[in-house]
Amino acid sequence: MHLHQLRYIREIVRNDLSISKAAKVLKTSQPSVSNQLQQLEEELRLKVFERRGKRLVAITPMGKNILEIAERVLRDVQNIESLADESHDEEHGTLSIGTTQTQALYALPNSIKAFSERYPNIHLNMLQGSPKEIAELAAVGEIDLAIATETLDQNPDLITFPCYDWNRTIVVPDNHPLLSEKILTLEAVAKYPILTYMMEFTGRAQQDQSFKNRGLKPNVIFTATDADVIKKYVGIGLGIGIIASMAFDTKKDRPLKEIDASHLFQPSTTLLAFRRGCYLRGYTYAFIECFAPHLTKEVIEQRLT
Repeated sequence: MHLHQLRYIREIVRNDLSISKAAKVLKTSQPSVSNQLQQLEEELRLKVFERRGKRLVAITPMGKNILEIAERVLRDVQNIESLADESHDEEHGTLSIGTTQTQALYALPNSIKAFSERYPNIHLNMLQGSPKEIAELAAVGEIDLAIATETLDQNPDLITFPCYDWNRTIVVPDNHPLLSEKILTLEAVAKYPILTYMMEFTGRAQQDQSFKNRGLKPNVIFTATDADVIKKYVGIGLGIGIIASMAFDTKKDRPLKEIDASHLFQPSTTLLAFRRGCYLRGYTYAFIECFAPHLTKEVIEQRLT
């Protein structure tokens, strides 16, 4: 049995049982993957996958057990490699971060700048996607850290930490009637067409729950993943916007106006997550602390023990 055979099994499963797709990810040929899989099954004297002709159609019950062990073995191998790399050079490497557009544009820039000044030789790789997408990438080790508000704490393969709380702002055109409200209410907000985030992004479910708790059904006519897109369409008169407060800049976003809505909604919490059992290099701890100063190496290690 060889490590590359375990990698082949893992990639076949990750790629919907497609040997050709797995081969492409592994940068090898389809016959090579097929031959190595056959050799492994012959050595173990069992079938890892069920077949229909030459096509893989399911992983066998025993194959699932093997895959679970293979994941642990490959994770430990990766940890050994990371530990060795760090022992040779603590100042060079790559840190991959998965996050949403809102976090990338409004929450992370200062942390990225501070980290880059401290570690100029660390290459930062930022991938943007939905919370579900980045959670899955972190769970399989494709990225080092995931930062988002939703989904991360629902993935059993991730360890999550709270970073900071945030709330919302109502964005309206200049001279909008809501600006004259002495005390803004959800009832007043619900009278107007609403532009806001897509479901599963930036606290949308929690936002909707606030309306539901008051027996209100807001007229959401437009959704997007990006606050700047929402503001653009508020600006042309499509409706009012509900966005994260950090995404509004009083000067940059003129002539739009903001109305604080923190009293209308429960605050949301941005989370940071990484894969269970992974080895965190020193500069990874440093980045985490740049982003969330309360998450020191000591705090994180206490949680891991």
